[in-house]
Amino acid sequence: MSMHQKSRGFTLIEILVVVIIIATISSLTLLSLGLAGDDRELDRERRRLASLIEVAQDEATMQGRELGLELLQSGYRFVEFDPFSAQWSEVRFDDLFRLRQLPEGMEFELYIEDKRVMLATDPELLEEPEENDMSMAVDEYLPHLHLSASGESTAFELRLTRAANRQEVFMRGDILGNIKLDEAEE
Repeated sequence: MSMHQKSRGFTLIEILVVVIIIATISSLTLLSLGLAGDDRELDRERRRLASLIEVAQDEATMQGRELGLELLQSGYRFVEFDPFSAQWSEVRFDDLFRLRQLPEGMEFELYIEDKRVMLATDPELLEEPEENDMSMAVDEYLPHLHLSASGESTAFELRLTRAANRQEVFMRGDILGNIKLDEAEE
C-alpha cells in the first residue's frame, strides 16, 4: 500500500443534493396526503347529506308528510309543508333536520333539469302564518328539492366543491328518490 492512497468519502455537495431530494419527496408526500384528507372530508359531507335526504324521504313516505330541502351556498336545511296554512315552515323539534353549515371552504352547486340554480348565502325567512290570514303570499316560498309523501322527489345534480384545491364530488337524485354518489367526472 502506498502512502498516497486516497480515502474515498462523500463531498458536501453530494450530501446536500441527497438531503434536497429527500426533502422534496417528503414534502410532496405530505402535500398529497393533505389533498386526500380534503377528498375524505368532501366525501363525508356528501354522504351525510345523502343519508339525511334518504331519512327525510322515508319519513315523508311513512308519515304522509311533504318535506323539502333548501340548499344554500355553504349549508342546507329541511322544511315541511303545512297543509292547513298551505305554507312551508322549518322542521321544528327535530335536531336531525336542523340548519347545517358546511366546513370552511366548501360550497354547493345545484343543477335541476341541467340548469344551474343560484343559491343564496342565508336561508330564506319563513314566516308563521297568522290565524285569520287566508290570502296567498305574492312571493311563495318553494324549497329546491321536494320530497313527496308518495315517494317521488325532485331530480337533481349536486356538486360539493372545495375551491382551494379544486376538488369536487357529485350526487344525483332521480324522481323516484334514488340517490347516486358519483365519482369525479372527466
